[in-house]
Amino acid sequence: MDGFSTKEEVIILAATNRSDILDSALMRPGRFDRQVEVTLPNIDERQAIYRVHLKKIKLNAEKTRKEYAKKLSTLTPGFSGADISNVVNEAAIIAARNNLTSVGVTQFEEATDRVIGGIEKKNLMTSEERKRVAYHEAGHAVVGWFLEHSDPLLKVTIIPRSKGALGFAQ
Repeated sequence: MDGFSTKEEVIILAATNRSDILDSALMRPGRFDRQVEVTLPNIDERQAIYRVHLKKIKLNAEKTRKEYAKKLSTLTPGFSGADISNVVNEAAIIAARNNLTSVGVTQFEEATDRVIGGIEKKNLMTSEERKRVAYHEAGHAVVGWFLEHSDPLLKVTIIPRSKGALGFAQ
């Protein structure tokens, strides 16, 4: 980094999710001029991340750890490593709340929904609101189905969630 004189070799790393708002002086040659983009994990990388996190919990005997990792990686396109960690932790919490001694597919599916949309809200929508939300989410599903590079459609729901969504298409 220019402007420093030292006999020691120093490496300075920085990270941001918003490089678009950084001061251009930071990005000049001799400063933070090398950028490394860290993308979201692909399906194989998600599977490897799941294998690491699944070691920490007791799983149902219905599948092996490897089978769970494979299934869960297909259900979570676009998830980061932190999202995957949250899914595994949330699934374990759900199992514990239900007095279960191990975590199964049902708990992972519920945990995935919680990570995507938040906790299920119990407030009642009118039939007109449900209908409107259903049309809206169906629109997301149809558009996603026909877009060439979109993730596969896994689920559509009109159950309201705490993150503000009245439903979602995954």
